[in-house]
Amino acid sequence: MSEDRQTKIKRLKMRSMRRGIKEMDVILSAYADAHLAALPDETLATYDALLSENDHDIFSWVTGQAEAPDVYMGIMSDVTALATGLTRPR
Repeated sequence: MSEDRQTKIKRLKMRSMRRGIKEMDVILSAYADAHLAALPDETLATYDALLSENDHDIFSWVTGQAEAPDVYMGIMSDVTALATGLTRPR
């Protein structure tokens, strides 16, 4: 049984705020609240995959200490912009 879009968004929001490190809770929760509802299904699937990555890796991508894998570049660009205050939540 496949999950409907609203259920998927709720699940992704919950996974965004229940991370391993508090910094990622804050960063990914803000991104999820601001963007998930408007993302196309393909991008939601990519974000779902991103949430399976290690928090320390994601944090290093946000802070620019390491480059994110190509598959996550678009999302990480938006996450980083939001986290660094370059854009406001929509």
